[in-house]
Amino acid sequence: MRRNFRCFLMVNAALMLTACTPFDLAYTGIASQRHSGHPAPHPGDVSDPGDTSHAGSAPRSGDVSDPGDTSHAGSAPRSGPDSGSGDVPARPQFPTLHPGDEGALVEKVQSRLDRLGFKTGPPGSEYGPALRMAVWAFQKANGLPAVDRVDPPTWQALSHPERVRPLVPSGGSVRVEIDLRRQLLTAWKDGRPALITHISTGTGKPYCKNGHCGVAVTPTGDFRAWWRTAGWTSGPLGDQFYTVYFNGGIGFHGSERVPRHPASHGCIRVPLHNARPLFDMIQTGQPVYVRRPA
Repeated sequence: MRRNFRCFLMVNAALMLTACTPFDLAYTGIASQRHSGHPAPHPGDVSDPGDTSHAGSAPRSGDVSDPGDTSHAGSAPRSGPDSGSGDVPARPQFPTLHPGDEGALVEKVQSRLDRLGFKTGPPGSEYGPALRMAVWAFQKANGLPAVDRVDPPTWQALSHPERVRPLVPSGGSVRVEIDLRRQLLTAWKDGRPALITHISTGTGKPYCKNGHCGVAVTPTGDFRAWWRTAGWTSGPLGDQFYTVYFNGGIGFHGSERVPRHPASHGCIRVPLHNARPLFDMIQTGQPVYVRRPA
């Protein structure tokens, strides 16, 4: 009788853990997730001198890029008042993912973000540069700091994401909204957010490059796409990939350098994997709204 009662408790505990897992991760085989250790930084890392998130390394206590994170994600559950009774944690623990990691959990994150509109590029099982920027966009859209990891707050947000709210509710059914404060671009189609991406806009500082001088400002206002250039084009201020101009010489385009801070001369830099889909979606004459919400 005592043995049967013990088995009953163990089965119920397992069912409770399964019921608490975010979206459909209960059957992904967490134990098989492989962490790659300390992969070399991606080429884009050097373009963000303020990056202190230590991409690809295990999170450290007091990590400056996420001062509120004290959950020690990825480590074994500790005993104590917060860990529940026995060896069963009070809530399921998911390993923190870093750029360079690969496996079933990475694929699940990609699939989840794609369904939510945060496009991650070609499918795969590695936490690469495209997924890295999609995670940044998702974190910013959910009020989280953009960090180089899928940590406990990000897992929670993936389970219960915030609804994407329009900057211009009365805008057209197909339009682009650019949020300068959060450095996010949202392309709407049929009244729904179809593509949400991390961006880098004007620095707001004076510049002189190749004989061209000015102030690197991305102006706010209501505009319309007026000129589109396919593929790579070169100009005095750099190379651009699939550009859609909407305000004179200012437009949104793919770039090899899209850091986590405003870094452009005024254009809106978009990750390369999102440039062509955005170009195909936005045609000449469709509205582009640029805002700096309070």
